[in-house]
Amino acid sequence: MDGSPAAPDWQAAARHLSAAGHALDLSEVPVRLAGGLANRNYRVALDGAPAVFRCPPAGALAHGASDMAREARVLSALHPHFPLAPRLLHACLDPGVIGVPFLLVEWRPGVAIGAEVPPAHAGAAPGWMPKALAWCMAALHRLDPPAIGLAGLGRPAGFCERQLKGWARRAEAAFGARRPPALDPLLARLDATRPADGPARLLHMDLKLDNLLLDLEAARPTALIDWDMATLGPPAFEMAVLLSYWIEPDDPPAVRSLGVLPSLQAGWPDRKAMCALLCGAAGAMPPDLPWYLALARLRLATAWMQLYRLWQRGALEGSRYEGFEALAKAILAHALDRFGDL
Repeated sequence: MDGSPAAPDWQAAARHLSAAGHALDLSEVPVRLAGGLANRNYRVALDGAPAVFRCPPAGALAHGASDMAREARVLSALHPHFPLAPRLLHACLDPGVIGVPFLLVEWRPGVAIGAEVPPAHAGAAPGWMPKALAWCMAALHRLDPPAIGLAGLGRPAGFCERQLKGWARRAEAAFGARRPPALDPLLARLDATRPADGPARLLHMDLKLDNLLLDLEAARPTALIDWDMATLGPPAFEMAVLLSYWIEPDDPPAVRSLGVLPSLQAGWPDRKAMCALLCGAAGAMPPDLPWYLALARLRLATAWMQLYRLWQRGALEGSRYEGFEALAKAILAHALDRFGDL
């Protein structure tokens, strides 16, 4: 099986699934899927068909991270109304089975795009991939959460205050004694200019290309994955989260190393143009978007620092995490420098 220290206990998972009426085929090695900075995803055979086995990393998790119960709830309610949401096949929320909760989710074909588009498709990508992101986001936000059974998913009242306090607390815990100089002034400005909450819709909370599987030949999305952070809140924050990853050529060199989206490749829109696409698909520019972008950058920096801490203690593997502390500090400085602007 998967020989890494973080490999799930496949035999225990198979016994649990058998008791629930499912057959996990272990005659072949479950394939660890590329991508995913924290959660572990494997392609497996369940009941004679491909499926995705999904679970958090081993060890203690940051508050609210890798919430398999939340993802199971969202997928169960959302799949009939939002075709890009894969179907939930099974949820095991008892951590006693393999040490962490896990999900089995419908397999969808498609490619997750990171910092680079495959060369054969790079020329056409700027013309349709940003539009696919904008279309997907607008379609999600048009859903009525109470009508699809997700009215109680989050607490929309006090969203801005709660998000700011929560990410400030997580940042302090993640950075600890290595607190960067930009953190305190950024938190002070965010608090002093905090807007009133906007209308609440269903938010994915990490809607970017590596979570939107694409059929590159047909130039269309096939699935939106990774719903463990979904909540209810203002669509402006969802836009801001995407724009926080949208690095431009004139951004600071340390920030350009983020490398999550292909926005640095030739022909891709800059942040303002991408913002215009998002707002056009949504039908309007949401108020206070620059404030939400500063908050999203605080969130991004903190999340990267949390991943760095997981890597430090051996819960995550790979050399890519080594530079996450420096990147997190650079993103905080960029958030403060660009406060109030895209």
